[in-house]
This record gives sequence, C-alpha cells and structure tokens, in this order.
Amino acid sequence: MAAKTKKDGIMKRNTAQSMRGRRAFLKTLGTATAAAGTCSLPSATAAITPKHKPRYGMLIDTRKCVGCHACSVACRSENNVPEGRHRSWVEYIEKGTFPNVRLSFLPRLCNQCSEPGCVSVCPTGATWIREDGIVEVDPDICIGCKYCMHACPYDARFINPETGSADKCDFCLDRLAQGKEPACISTCFNRARVFGDLNDPDSEISRLIASNAVSVLRPGMGTRPNVFYIDIDHTDERNLRFPGQYLRVTTHREMRS
Repeated sequence: MAAKTKKDGIMKRNTAQSMRGRRAFLKTLGTATAAAGTCSLPSATAAITPKHKPRYGMLIDTRKCVGCHACSVACRSENNVPEGRHRSWVEYIEKGTFPNVRLSFLPRLCNQCSEPGCVSVCPTGATWIREDGIVEVDPDICIGCKYCMHACPYDARFINPETGSADKCDFCLDRLAQGKEPACISTCFNRARVFGDLNDPDSEISRLIASNAVSVLRPGMGTRPNVFYIDIDHTDERNLRFPGQYLRVTTHREMRS
C-alpha cells in the first residue's frame, strides 16, 4: 500500500509538471505568433527570451537585527506553522567575560543550498531544487522518514504534525507567485533582511554582497548556501574554542520533531 501511494504521488507530481510545461509552451507560442505579425523574427525572439534565469537568495545583516522576532511571527502567520515548530527563528548568542560581554542575534532559516544533502537522501523525490534555486518539498509525496532532517546541517527542517511530511522555509512561494517578497522581508522594520535574484548583478542583494564581507553558515559542509550574512557570529554552544568564557546560545526552539 505504501509503495502504491508513493508511486501515485510521483505520477501526480510528474503529471502536474507536464501540464505546467504544456501551458507554458502554448503561452510562449502564442506570444511569439502575435509578435511575428508586427515585427521581424529576431525581435520577436528577443522579446520572449529572458536575459537570465533567476536564482533567489537572502542576505541578512546581523548589525541591523535587534532580535525582535517579527520575522518569526510573520513567518508563522503567513505559512500556518504549527505551534512549537519553526520555519524561521532568531538565536541569541551571549559570549565573553565580564565586563566585556557581547550579545548578538542570528536569524535562521533554510539556506536553500545549491548542493543540498536533503535532496540526495530523499527516497521518494519529495524534495527537489526548483529552477529558481529554491528547495521545495511536496507533502503529497513525502513519507515523513526524516532522512532529510538528519542530512540538513542547519537543523532547518521539521515534521509537520498536521501533514505528517517534512516542512521548512521555502521563501514564501505563494507570495512569490503573487510578485511579493517573503513575509519576513516585508515585516523587518530595520531592513536587516534583503531578498532578491543572485543572478542579477544589478539587484540590491547582489550589490550588497559585492560591497560587503559576507559569509555563510557552516561553509565546510559543501552545501553552497544561498543565505548570506554580514557580521555573523559563528559561535556554537558545543564549540570548545572559548574555554573560561561565558557562552550561551538561546535558540528559541523549545519543541522540535
């Protein structure tokens, strides 16, 4: 029964993708035909061919983050995240020796990696990378095996108790389809977060990355994250590089599964 359900789910997704591809082809064909009636063929081709395919990413400037959790609240409201689970959260990092103690804030979410471990371990193909770089999960195909959760070095996934499938940040795909930014971007009053097309050198995010020293979380994992940080504190409470110093990391993720 489980094998049949998995097969039906995969066929369902393939059929949906095929239908979307046919509709896109017909739409493009119609545009090209209309354009050909009023201009030369080269001009029509140029009109319907995009300059590049977008690759979405996010830049978080921790110097501007005040730890208000507005991003987490907006994410929970927008995506109906169950209580005790988190698509987006903010960690507090306290470190130092009195009186030289520092408090910093680290917003966390799925890193939308270009080489994600979660995709390669998924036994049903429920997790994949879209053409725009966003890692998506199909709850109708996911069997809740948790392989992806263990493969993610950023602890960004959880099992949604209402659907029984893996869940995580997807840059608010429903909002993107409407031409809107992710909810966490629009609610950040201090503009600590910037979202945009990493393949567009003129986009705000590309210009900020080019003009600032940026880093990613756990670069040694080789996942090539597309969430970048300015002035990030890479401290992990399990890290023993700070003997004799006070160190506390508060994740604000009391319940996970």
